[in-house]
Amino acid sequence: MRCKRLHAVPLRAMNDTPSGDRTGTTIRRYRHADHDAVYDICVRTAAAGGDARGAYAHDDLMPDLFAGPYLHLEPDLAFVLAEGDRAVGYVVGTADTAAFVRAYRTRWIPRLADRYPAPSRPPATPDEEMIALHHRPERMLLPELAGYPAHLHIDLLPSHQGAGHGRRLLKTFLAAAARAGAPALHIGMVTANTRARGFYDRLGFHRIPVPDPGPITYLGRSTGPPPGASPRPQG
Repeated sequence: MRCKRLHAVPLRAMNDTPSGDRTGTTIRRYRHADHDAVYDICVRTAAAGGDARGAYAHDDLMPDLFAGPYLHLEPDLAFVLAEGDRAVGYVVGTADTAAFVRAYRTRWIPRLADRYPAPSRPPATPDEEMIALHHRPERMLLPELAGYPAHLHIDLLPSHQGAGHGRRLLKTFLAAAARAGAPALHIGMVTANTRARGFYDRLGFHRIPVPDPGPITYLGRSTGPPPGASPRPQG
């Protein structure tokens, strides 16, 4: 699943100038100061696009699985939608899922060992189910996804949804992943999140057949410009 010559172009050499629009928001690289805001956005959108605060014993559980590891392991592919200094949306991901899985196991799981000890029994609660997923990063390695080595997670606060910001964030990530050498990417979305499915369909994603996917639908597309994109992608 490794992408040929990933990171052949140093990502730090890319243009770091934030890209703005008429709404007064900008897309820029993630900064450490954005950490708490990204975690807050993640938990507010973690219940199939809805608010997951209070759904688990700790509100950091979902961000620790679906935002934190990317901020720590793949900061060059983490971007935020900022309104002033405040992050109101983000996109995170990797250009090489196989390499990310290895780093997750060797670097991220040990980093959170005190918070999430390895399970000693089959999961019996929602918290335990998520912690079990945390200890099985290899679940991301599916043969059907081998041709789509990059993947991403994208989230926006409800107040900033439906205004074109998701498209802008996606374009930014696609350009960065392409420069890192990834020819295509995939996402795994909760099937019940029909609004998200419409968003991805409009941006050229197609379903990737995966046997027994459970509550997840896998979608993929090339890292080329999405439909309606300008010839010069934002970066």
